[in-house]
Amino acid sequence: MVKTRFKVIPTVYLVLVKENRVLLSRRRNTGFHDGEFSFPAGHLKPDETLIQAMIRETREEIGIKLSPKNLRLVHVMHRKEPNENRVNFFFIAKECALS
Repeated sequence: MVKTRFKVIPTVYLVLVKENRVLLSRRRNTGFHDGEFSFPAGHLKPDETLIQAMIRETREEIGIKLSPKNLRLVHVMHRKEPNENRVNFFFIAKECALS
C-alpha cells in the first residue's frame, strides 16, 4: 500500500518599508493578476531555502539585490484552499540595493 503524503506549497513574500511606508510593486507582463499591487513574491524551487528563494524572487521581480544577513522572517501564514494547502513566509529586509 502506497501512502500519500500531505503536501504544501511554500511561498515567500517581501515586505519593503521605507520611511514608515509599505512599498508595493505593480504586477505586469506575468499573466497573473497583471495591473494589481502586491509584495514581491514567489514559490520555492526544489533545491532552494526560503532565504535563497526570497533573494531570487526579489531580484527577478523588482531588480533589488538582497543579502541573507539583511532578511528577517516576520510572519508565517497557512492558507487552506479548496484543492491545496499553502504556507506563506513573509520577510522584511533591513537594507537593500538596486541592481
